[in-house]
Amino acid sequence: MDNDVQFMAQALALGRRGLGRTWPNPSVGAVIVRNDGDAPIIVGRAATEPGGRPHAETQALARAGAAAAGATLYVSLEPCAHHGKTPPCADAIVIAGVARVVSALEDPNPEVAGRGHARLRAAGIEVEIGVGAAEARRAHAGHIRRVRDHRPHVTLKLAVSADGKAGLAGRRPAVISGEAVRAQVHLMRAMNDAILVGIGTVLADDPLLTCRLPGMALRSPVRVVLDRSLRLPAASRLARRAREVPLWIITAETAPMAREQALRTLGIDVLRVAERAGRLDLAGALGALAERGVTRLMVEGGPTVAAGLLTADLVDAAMLVRSSAEIGADGINALEGLPLTALTDSPRLRLIDSQRAGMDRIDQFERS
Repeated sequence: MDNDVQFMAQALALGRRGLGRTWPNPSVGAVIVRNDGDAPIIVGRAATEPGGRPHAETQALARAGAAAAGATLYVSLEPCAHHGKTPPCADAIVIAGVARVVSALEDPNPEVAGRGHARLRAAGIEVEIGVGAAEARRAHAGHIRRVRDHRPHVTLKLAVSADGKAGLAGRRPAVISGEAVRAQVHLMRAMNDAILVGIGTVLADDPLLTCRLPGMALRSPVRVVLDRSLRLPAASRLARRAREVPLWIITAETAPMAREQALRTLGIDVLRVAERAGRLDLAGALGALAERGVTRLMVEGGPTVAAGLLTADLVDAAMLVRSSAEIGADGINALEGLPLTALTDSPRLRLIDSQRAGMDRIDQFERS
């Protein structure tokens, strides 16, 4: 029904507002609608609260109160059916007397995986699954990837000049994109749980990696650095802000313990993973992040990290920023040891959108 599509779109929009703030739980949206008169009326709506609790369904039910009885609940992901730190949402829906539930997706979490829908049906509630499913899969991509593949959903952000370069000779940084793109990048940071770069980017750029949109500083993601030998300077902007915005270093099992202890005194967490061929095992690094609850990871690391993730087939989406300016033949390539076509013509990724942003163009890719 048209109403189902309309109200599910509202539930999805509510859930998207919490992206980057609810991990390790998915950011779910819920809308409760009564249809007693000439037109349907929303009597309750909510999204998963920061930190992952309370869940969207129980919040929406609380706001609807007695009006939830006989109403329709639209929810962007199957209501939970297991006892965790809170009681099952499916039970709360039954107790409230909801007559119909329209759910976008079945939750792949083995603790749910259809049990929530089954519990609702067993209580006599009409259940419809699949309205808004395609958009819900995008919205919950981090949750789905972590549950199924035990790693975060990885979005690679790459900015290249018109001649395919990502920096100046000697790995010096270059300003490639304009203000319109930078605003979008900061919004992306706010919608991801963590942001990752390599130590080469830190040493070359001394980045801060926070969200600097007005009023959104608290939406900054966890900063993560791949640093095999623990070379992160204590005077770097990342290290100096570690007590304000979390900073995690992923290093090798053989990295100096004394250096780890020195970094920890600055408020930095250090995670150790195995190596492969003298480099950090990227799959192991992503697995370590998933163990800590990270579901959505934005990667702004330089050419080496980007190429490594593409080669290992660990990129799920990509934002490719194309500038109209050229850097020159002595600039560094966007992908270490790979042509840019490794991204743009990858059989694993497909172009889903292309748009102008000021003087730049942004191409969006997602896993096929």
